[in-house]
Amino acid sequence: MTQISKNKMVSLKYILRYDDANGELIEQTNEDSPLSFLYGAGLMLPKFEEHLAGLKQGDKFQISLDAVDAYGEVEDEAIVDLPKEVFFVDGVFDDEIVFEGNTVPMVSSEGQRLEGTIVKVGETTVQVDFNHPLAGETLFFTGEILEVREATDKEIVDATMGHNCGCEGGCDCGDSEGKDSCCGSSNNGGCCC
Repeated sequence: MTQISKNKMVSLKYILRYDDANGELIEQTNEDSPLSFLYGAGLMLPKFEEHLAGLKQGDKFQISLDAVDAYGEVEDEAIVDLPKEVFFVDGVFDDEIVFEGNTVPMVSSEGQRLEGTIVKVGETTVQVDFNHPLAGETLFFTGEILEVREATDKEIVDATMGHNCGCEGGCDCGDSEGKDSCCGSSNNGGCCC
């Protein structure tokens, strides 16, 4: 049986929780909507991939990643106050999208696509948190390897060109019901992307 190693296509299902096996559910995938990716292409969290090395189809896994090996600690400098005018559409503040707790897509002055969570809407500014939503968190994965196979040349090219990570946003491709909730959205460096 083929083992997980560089340039192998891997499909797996998993349950992701905060802290440990008893933690709150973050998301999960299943056989109908697995996470599929090219191993070793730099698309997954490095420590996540490291724990999968050598596994085969049918192998089960448990992976605990502390914040430093996942999305890092919360950085105060990633929480910024932006002029309210940044959120105007046709001269009017867009309060249907810009409200506390909502995540909004944005573009930096260098053209980098970002996702920011609205912390507070003030009179003249909007406070936005650009930390990854899982920054500062310990992540606990349990799952099973569904398939390991040789990658095609096209899959290798697509993955190394940034076109194939199973998903381009969120923590991964699954939501808490195992549905594909984020493919096609901007890459915000999720768990696996």
